[in-house]
Amino acid sequence: MTLMNDQTPMTDAPAAKATPTLPDAQVVTAVKHYTDRLFSFRVTRPASLRFRSGEFVMIGLMGDPDPKTGKQRPLLRAYSIASPSWDEELEFYSIKVQDGPLTSKLQHVQVGDEIILRPKPVGTLVHDALLPGKRLWFFSTGTGFAPFASLLRDPETYELYDQVIVTHTCRDVAELTYGADLIESIKTDELLVELIGEETLAKLVYYPTTTREQSPKMGRITDLLKDGTVFKDLGIEDGLSAETDRAMVCGSMGLNVDIKEILESHGLEEGANSDPKHYVVEKAFVG
Repeated sequence: MTLMNDQTPMTDAPAAKATPTLPDAQVVTAVKHYTDRLFSFRVTRPASLRFRSGEFVMIGLMGDPDPKTGKQRPLLRAYSIASPSWDEELEFYSIKVQDGPLTSKLQHVQVGDEIILRPKPVGTLVHDALLPGKRLWFFSTGTGFAPFASLLRDPETYELYDQVIVTHTCRDVAELTYGADLIESIKTDELLVELIGEETLAKLVYYPTTTREQSPKMGRITDLLKDGTVFKDLGIEDGLSAETDRAMVCGSMGLNVDIKEILESHGLEEGANSDPKHYVVEKAFVG
């Protein structure tokens, strides 16, 4: 299979669905490559699959045949569902790792190919894991933006909060493209505007930063929180408070640790599905 070029437009799937040959198979319906490290793809959705926006599932491909037995075993990894719970298809946003057991193969999928999808969604980045609040923060790095791509297209996100602030930190400007395009589509897509409401979308604030390539806002989000830059830029005079602020975190291990420390220094406590609190972290994220 030939790897598509960067910024290859998403292509529609053939009308006829191929007969599945993999266990728990779903068919790829669209692929888009953003950089030599990042791509997204969409697949068919099992009719029985129900999930909450922000959850993840196990997806993958069959591994290479065993040299001795010739048998193949599935290579599966946890992937956040980037599409909202109401979408008829499932969208995923992935990093490319050239020597990665799964992503070295997954990055070459094309429309009509099959992937394995285990339809058992789980995860902590769901509204049920947070206590009611006024302001919701999404903190992400790299492909950690994926679960927020789901939540940002879910009307419930805007019904629950007066303001929704999504931060996305990447090394280069091109790595922000997926998130920037999605934010733009939310504000301009007729279906989403009708579904969420034009006035309601005014609650959405997008705060992208880069750490290597020059951009309008440079720096790690953790540093910008610590020195107060974020609050100054967004006109938030009172900073973070357990009374008003709720947060979801999905990124590198370093981000998770640093953001947790910052949130807890402001009195926020970590929650879970069974024990809602002020913030939650997706521990299954890798990339």
